[in-house]
Amino acid sequence: MFKQALNYKAVIYAAIMVSLMWLGFLAQNIGLLEGCNGAIIPLVPSGLKGVIFSPFLHGNTEHIFSNSVPIFVLIFLLFQFYPFIAKKVFFLGWILTGLLVWLLPPIDVFTGDYNYVCIIGASGIVYVLAFFLFFSGVFRWNMKLLTVSMVVALYYGGLVWGMMPEELFSTLETPSRISWQSHLSGAVIGVMMAFIFRKTGEEKKKFIWEYPNYYNEKDDKLWQEYREAHPEDFQELPYKKKDNVWERLDELRKNGYSELP
Repeated sequence: MFKQALNYKAVIYAAIMVSLMWLGFLAQNIGLLEGCNGAIIPLVPSGLKGVIFSPFLHGNTEHIFSNSVPIFVLIFLLFQFYPFIAKKVFFLGWILTGLLVWLLPPIDVFTGDYNYVCIIGASGIVYVLAFFLFFSGVFRWNMKLLTVSMVVALYYGGLVWGMMPEELFSTLETPSRISWQSHLSGAVIGVMMAFIFRKTGEEKKKFIWEYPNYYNEKDDKLWQEYREAHPEDFQELPYKKKDNVWERLDELRKNGYSELP
């Protein structure tokens, strides 16, 4: 039963993505990738290649560890519960989030200064998947998918704080190295795709009584057998006409009230 329920492709796809992230991190550490090579550089044409390659690059061990677990879990949930649209959601989310990050100017929210930044990491994809999984369950109102939404909200509900500049919550001597633009872009794209694909794949299951005219008396064999065995229960009762007060008063008036006691 467990083998039938588990989609092994979901595990494989999640493992492949995490492995590629670690291979990219290894390439950085042995010097194959240096500086901003492969990163998203907003509004710089050469930075467009980062739309594809930046999720495989990370700043340090803590950075890649913090993305590896949610990437594995969220990709598994996506391919396990949305197998018909998982690839579309994953790759469209990846590309659209990267493009949106590239289009957003990296301006300091307090000083207004333009910062030349190199954005790397898979956190944008994390936000795409988390927000898609949560809102897709809400839009579809399917109990199974709503359960997935609740699991995502329980474990990754804190992601909402990453959509805002870190400077809003703490005093920093240097600009934050966390790209809130990537997080916000991923969240927006995730919600949009959850809405666009809300009618694709598994939807809310209807119970039989939710369908119009779901009950047909002629199809109920027990009921038909009872009718045949007890016809007396279905005979029409004698009907007594209800007296009309005004008609009765008219009769009394015509008869000179002779019928009064």
